[in-house]
Amino acid sequence: MRIVFMGTPDYATKILKELIAHKSIEVPLLVTQPDKPVGRKQTLTPPHTKAYVQRSALHVEIYQPNTLKSDEAYEYINSFKPEFIIVAAYGQILPKNILDIAPCINLHASLLPQYRGASPIQSSLLNKDKYAGVTSMLMEEGLDTGDILGFSYFKLDAHIKVDELFEKLSSMAASLTIKTLMNFENIEPLKQNSADTSYAAKIKKQDGLVSFDRDNADDIYTKFRAYTPWPGLFLDSGLKLKDIELVKGIGKPNRIIAIEDTGIIVACANGALRLKTVQPASKKEMSAVDYARGRRLEVGNTLV
Repeated sequence: MRIVFMGTPDYATKILKELIAHKSIEVPLLVTQPDKPVGRKQTLTPPHTKAYVQRSALHVEIYQPNTLKSDEAYEYINSFKPEFIIVAAYGQILPKNILDIAPCINLHASLLPQYRGASPIQSSLLNKDKYAGVTSMLMEEGLDTGDILGFSYFKLDAHIKVDELFEKLSSMAASLTIKTLMNFENIEPLKQNSADTSYAAKIKKQDGLVSFDRDNADDIYTKFRAYTPWPGLFLDSGLKLKDIELVKGIGKPNRIIAIEDTGIIVACANGALRLKTVQPASKKEMSAVDYARGRRLEVGNTLV
């Protein structure tokens, strides 16, 4: 079975590994996003899937078009004569001529039609869902609107963070990919119920802004689970909240109500948080206790 694989981040890499390891599947081509400058030094960095293929010295061609909407992209992908195109967090919408090359199956990290769009995993945490999962679906020209081929899900732990959830869902998606391919001829596709649709917008840096005066502790902790490591949580002052815990406590919002060995406890609009690690603007990460000592903060003071 010849597969063209299209994917970019580590979520996609786990699926690609599963495909390559399967004895009856051949993956001659990886299509991924162009290398991008990363960090302060703007170092040109390859996508996670490309780095994996190169590091593992696999016999897989790598194609990184700026757009799929060109005759060149169509002709190159079509030249590999795939039986299926598997797509996982690729980063571009596939035009109709690519969709017509072979059945295109997308592994979307939500239980569709819930959370169509760019940030389904973070959205499941932000909305405090009881379950999270992945869906395999036939792709069409709409955004995550195709017929469902299969799904897998599990119950969410109340404290699971986004990186751990990514790991669980990518493993689940890898297994679902193989199951879908091996049973494709016998699957009866299921149309999505558009009445249940919700959308997960692309995450912006500003989404990580929180306030102890305005926000409840539970909501801040939920954002911490969904937005760490990116965009991370930060205050108006620029102070980044690198490690926090939800705790019991009552006090005037934005006031320190306790200083302990394990962190400083700050009251929020409702509830309280233990700040364990913080990072002041343009400085290194440090323990919250050291931050408080350096600023001579005491119980009753505002944090910033």
